[in-house]
Amino acid sequence: MHSSETAQAESAGAPTHIVEAVVAALVIGLGLVVIFGSQSLGSGWTSDGPGAGYFPFYIGVILCVSGAVILYQSLLGKGRNTESFVDGEQFKRVMQVLVPALVYVLVMQIIGLYVASAIYIAVFMITLGKYPKGRSIALSVAIMVLFYMLFEVWFKVPLYKGAFNPLQLVGL
Repeated sequence: MHSSETAQAESAGAPTHIVEAVVAALVIGLGLVVIFGSQSLGSGWTSDGPGAGYFPFYIGVILCVSGAVILYQSLLGKGRNTESFVDGEQFKRVMQVLVPALVYVLVMQIIGLYVASAIYIAVFMITLGKYPKGRSIALSVAIMVLFYMLFEVWFKVPLYKGAFNPLQLVGL
């Protein structure tokens, strides 16, 4: 790749300081939610000691202050990073993981945690890990059988089996 192509690929994405500012704004928003939520629980000091929302209130304050400092540094700081946050190749790799993860969450609602997880593990091993299909499928099923035994049989904690519960087909 030529240097002009490299420079163009690096400058194609959003600048890092803008991404940092957006994340800082989200942290401030989260802090405000925690502060207002803790006040409904009672963020003051009661006759028994601190109220239920006392510590969450201060955690919200810390989040807001931290977010404000990061927001200031990202927008007005002297050493702000103006380089591209991610290049095209990095973005592609993130999407290779993010899109299947989103599909996994949606499919889990339909066929449950065990079957969806087995499919998710097998697909990742085959597509990203380049493992043989037979080994990937066998290992993903073995892992989910182990988790089924761990949660359903030994711990007696039933996990979500989905709207259609495909495990009924094998008598589980």
